[in-house]
Amino acid sequence: MTNTQIMDLLEDNRKLGIKDLAPDDRPREKMMEKGTSALSNAELLAILIGSGSSRESAVALSQRILLECNNDLDRLARLSIRDMCKRFKGIGPAKAVSVAAALELGRRRKSRTAQKNPVLSSSAAVFEVFSPILADLSHEEIWVALLNQANRLISVQRISQGGISSSMADVRIILKLALDNNAVAFILAHNHPSGTLRPSHSDSQLTTKVAEAARLMDIRLLDHIIVAGNQQGEYYSFADNGLI
Repeated sequence: MTNTQIMDLLEDNRKLGIKDLAPDDRPREKMMEKGTSALSNAELLAILIGSGSSRESAVALSQRILLECNNDLDRLARLSIRDMCKRFKGIGPAKAVSVAAALELGRRRKSRTAQKNPVLSSSAAVFEVFSPILADLSHEEIWVALLNQANRLISVQRISQGGISSSMADVRIILKLALDNNAVAFILAHNHPSGTLRPSHSDSQLTTKVAEAARLMDIRLLDHIIVAGNQQGEYYSFADNGLI
């Protein structure tokens, strides 16, 4: 390369603008210039990841991650830190922790918004409360929504957590929570990480047992909701199906 060519190359580099920056830097510049809403999911994810590799930019890595998750952020949120490191080449523990932390903040924000004492007068309203809590879990958990006389939410409480396919609930704990919070009614909710919406035999047994025990104490079980783990917007309602 001649001295003239070298000088021309240096001059070209001095003329680089935002659109010509390295791919890793573009999302940050774009966010500062246009705001967060202007960025794609891949660009936002690239900011969290921070850097790519010598063979792949952070944006390209983020695009590959989203592609492998079918562009479904809920599916990405269900992956553990270990899963991300194992599944995505170029993602180590530090990057996986950053992604998991951001997704958890989003889940908590959505959960808090959904729990501002709404009136739970339909299964759809109940699902809006519990979907942010249960949909992304890789194990089963049982929760209860405690209600006042007007069916307005008092609080939500976790009753138990279990393995991938089952969890146990103590009826006494549920009723004690209702009494301690002056609730006159409550709703059970749990998740099926497998994605199936069909209630198991133990789900039906629990529903019957809790309803009968609550009735003796003049407390009403209004519904039992099953949130599917891998079907966005899908749930099963015992009340809607005439089982309560």
